[in-house]
Amino acid sequence: MKNEKDNLDKLFNKFENQWDIQELNPDHQMDFLQKLNKKEPKKRYWFVTAIAASIVLMLGISLFYKNEKPKEFKFASKETKRTDSIFNILIDNELVKLKEKNSPENQQIIDDAMKQMKTFDADYQKIINELQKNGENKQIIYAMISNLQTRISFLQTVLKRIEDNEKLKNTSNEKTL
Repeated sequence: MKNEKDNLDKLFNKFENQWDIQELNPDHQMDFLQKLNKKEPKKRYWFVTAIAASIVLMLGISLFYKNEKPKEFKFASKETKRTDSIFNILIDNELVKLKEKNSPENQQIIDDAMKQMKTFDADYQKIINELQKNGENKQIIYAMISNLQTRISFLQTVLKRIEDNEKLKNTSNEKTL
């Protein structure tokens, strides 16, 4: 304890003539209290900023979550919805396989296939619109299933063609009789 006191005494002695000893203005306390009591009007920029941020947030969310559900139909039976769901899962699986085969050699084939798929999708959307407008009947259900089957077989054909091209490329150095 005594050692600490000695250290503090040395410190104060070292800085003895360097202390700020300027006297404050006698009105300093009054000036301080006036400034303290003086209430400046609070700026309410936070309200405008909050509104702007909310608008930006809503626009961002609306752009991120598009309400496009072209394949959803309200007036179809459970069996029709289930059939549609099963076929669409199969189509999605084939599309994944197709995208896995993407390479510079296969790019043109895949691009053409995707253009054709857009045509099939447009036809399918017409069928769904007809289903919603007129309800279920055998012709519409047949057209829907036929479109879905055509898309699956088309994708399988494209995948087979890509595999054949890859085999041909790998065996091009071999001689065949």
